[in-house]
Amino acid sequence: MKIFLDTANLEFIKKWVPTGLIDGITTNPTHLSKEGKDPVKQVKDICKVMKPYGDVSIEVTEQSPDAVYKQAHEISKLSDNVVVKIPCAKEYYDVIRRLVEDGIKINATLVFNLEQSLLMAKLGVYYISPFIGRLNDIGEDGLHVVEEIKIMLSMYQYGSKLLAASVRTVGTVHSVMLFGVDITTMPTNVFEKMMEHPLTEKGMEKFSTDWKKLGIKKFP
Repeated sequence: MKIFLDTANLEFIKKWVPTGLIDGITTNPTHLSKEGKDPVKQVKDICKVMKPYGDVSIEVTEQSPDAVYKQAHEISKLSDNVVVKIPCAKEYYDVIRRLVEDGIKINATLVFNLEQSLLMAKLGVYYISPFIGRLNDIGEDGLHVVEEIKIMLSMYQYGSKLLAASVRTVGTVHSVMLFGVDITTMPTNVFEKMMEHPLTEKGMEKFSTDWKKLGIKKFP
């Protein structure tokens, strides 16, 4: 499973991408507004850092279909590792079709059910991004929806990749790993929590304490 970071924080990206653990970045207008910088420069810098490692999803901000189509083309020109994020809304379906035909990689975002996923797969989008956390917020089972989408994509052998989004806990990451999703995008705090376990810390403390008992100052 590939790991994408759901962030526009360049410092965090620079810290972890060289480790080889990060395979891509997903951004959105909210992330970019939090950084308080020129958003065009910010995404260009992120694309430059990520170029040897993977994709950067950049979301459209226009609303009318014609404007979204034009903006998607402009966004795609920022770097050759850009994927354009477009909401899975019916007014954009024909726009998405045209962009896919133009050779632009599309990340269909704000996907919330199996039916929307099927339609996006038929349009040929590169990524389908169901939002787990937001489904859970309204009392639906976000994980179950992701599992259904995975089954559907495999059953009909569509080429779209399944990108689990709105992931808020390590437990959710654990579940989607077992579903066999292609990618999970997660916030920076969830990524760092994946590295932690209380028994790891406890074990390190014991090893350190026991080693000090030997009184050896140099090893080997």
